[in-house]
Amino acid sequence: MASSSQLPAPGYRLTGISPRSFQHPADRAATAALASIPYLDRVVRKLIELGYERALRQNYLGSSVRLSEDQLGAVWREHAIAYATLDMADVPDLYLTQYPSPNASAIGSRRPIVVVQSELIRLLDTPQRRAEFAHEAAHILADHQLYLTALQIMLLLTRATPLALPLAPVRTALLEWSRATELSCDRAAALVTRDPLVVCRTLMSLSGGAMVDELDLDVFMRQGLDYAETGSGLERLTRLLLDLGITHPRPVRRTHELMEWVRSGEYDRIAGGDYTTRDEPADARADGGEAVSFYSERISAAFRDAGETVSSVGQQLAGWLRGERDTPADEPGGDSGEDS
Repeated sequence: MASSSQLPAPGYRLTGISPRSFQHPADRAATAALASIPYLDRVVRKLIELGYERALRQNYLGSSVRLSEDQLGAVWREHAIAYATLDMADVPDLYLTQYPSPNASAIGSRRPIVVVQSELIRLLDTPQRRAEFAHEAAHILADHQLYLTALQIMLLLTRATPLALPLAPVRTALLEWSRATELSCDRAAALVTRDPLVVCRTLMSLSGGAMVDELDLDVFMRQGLDYAETGSGLERLTRLLLDLGITHPRPVRRTHELMEWVRSGEYDRIAGGDYTTRDEPADARADGGEAVSFYSERISAAFRDAGETVSSVGQQLAGWLRGERDTPADEPGGDSGEDS
């Protein structure tokens, strides 16, 4: 039986790699923005303290199959190999749950677990499953779990009851950040598998959901260019507004973003061993200023293309994400940061 630490290529390990090495600029901007939202960490940690994370873990423990060397060992090793390649000492528990759509997710802020849905195992071949598991490992390496867990809790609460108004903008900010982190983790998946095209094929397969062996990746990549570049201003604005409510960027955009990064030479540089390590200090330039330009340009440009003159919308969103939202002194809660 092969060892769970076996790597895709002999000796290939990204020793001590920092997630900053493969962080997408949108992720960097959104993360800086989240860090500046007043009381966000308090809201997020309060949601987790209420027991929702514990309930999610218990649900999977009671209704799913925990994989190991003795339980679907080949799939377990596909999962474990990502942590060896990213030089991560701890391999989280992996659960297989019966569900008719293909997906995987990392859950939990203190002791993460990875949950893979049965349809994903049926749909993807071994290299594609490795790419998917590497993507989830990158979320854990980058410590995305606190905010991702809070977002999952908010989305579950929204399905059951309307979200309280004070939490609605927090959910919007977390969704924007969540979409940005996916672009970073796609890069990590390419590094772990040493094959960016297998990541693109994985995204295509997850999008199509059937007859994936007969799908043409080149055609799918051209489709991505059509999605990014064509359409009237109003169509592009509508697309933007639809995107604001989803947790992941559109798959065609993700393939486009990943291959742009590969063409820049960054993939080859990092795969060759030239990258930032975890013991190096964080870049002090990763601050809210980057968030202003990213968010204001992205949103106000879409409105300008539609013939509207509402350029302040982007600035307002960027300002809120950076913590510049003004609260009148006489507004309830305006002079206190205490929990209600």
